[in-house]
Amino acid sequence: MTKAPEFWWQPNLSAKAALLMPAGWIYGAVAARRMRSRPKAKSRLPVICIGNFVAGGTGKTPFAIRLAERLSEEGHAPGFLLRGYGGKHKGPLPIDPDRHDAAIVGDEALMLASVGPTIVSADRAAGAALAESLEIDILLMDDGFQNPALAKDLTIVLVDAAVGFGNGQCIPAGPLRAPVRAQILKADCLIVVGKGEAAEPAIHLAARKGLPILHAHVEPSRNDALIGRKLFAYAGIGRPEKFFQTLKDQGLDVKQTRAFADHHLFTEQDARALITQAEENGLQLVTTAKDMARLETGSGELMHWLASRSEVLDVDMVIEEEDRLIALINERLRRRQFQTG
Repeated sequence: MTKAPEFWWQPNLSAKAALLMPAGWIYGAVAARRMRSRPKAKSRLPVICIGNFVAGGTGKTPFAIRLAERLSEEGHAPGFLLRGYGGKHKGPLPIDPDRHDAAIVGDEALMLASVGPTIVSADRAAGAALAESLEIDILLMDDGFQNPALAKDLTIVLVDAAVGFGNGQCIPAGPLRAPVRAQILKADCLIVVGKGEAAEPAIHLAARKGLPILHAHVEPSRNDALIGRKLFAYAGIGRPEKFFQTLKDQGLDVKQTRAFADHHLFTEQDARALITQAEENGLQLVTTAKDMARLETGSGELMHWLASRSEVLDVDMVIEEEDRLIALINERLRRRQFQTG
């Protein structure tokens, strides 16, 4: 998986984006047509989809984790369904964190499995069918917004206030997974994550459709091992620069950074280079929880050495109008119960 190009996130159309626009139009048209397709399957479980408009990180997994925690507090038994990006297994497969590794099921699946029952499945309908046999009463689908295979009872779409739709073009000319107007038709609730003005177009479209518009932000956890240290930060996530900036915003001394592609599976060469560079410059390595999930389940002594030499900056998703979101979910659950009798 390659790293998203920087020109995707530039508000003005670059020359590279302009050259790729015809391919983006084709990609977008195909994606929009697919999104208009009728679902092929409906689960006996309520399905809540958590997605985003663009390729790259908006905090879907931390959001799904926090929502599952709150639903558990409300007396529900939530479980997770996801594609398992970065992993080789097509599923449907229930995740065992003690037995599976990131190369097989993906890093996000391992993070979610620490919270509740988790299934990876390229075929979302087959994954939902498997979930029905587990002790789950609400299925949270991490991603899959653009996938029409499984009917959704509520679709929550996240937008990063710092980057919004990027340059507004579809892959490969820009980060959009489908044209915005095709995507907003399938959304039931917009979550604006973080601060910034770039989400204004999304807010405008959601308001015109009459969607609930809620807010959330990422809150880093304190890690005393990072305070007063010179840091070498590395990450293989959707937008590594966001992680690096979060460290700096915490007043931490980031001396060097290295960005990898999203879901990057570290090699021994990567591990050796990171460890050597850190030791030569007297730096403390620091990475994300997603990257650590891949390292700790990776094979080879160098992977485990890199994991032991690295600290993690954990983050929590704070849903600012959480009670309002729960009320919306409860309303959809009542509607579903009424429709199914």
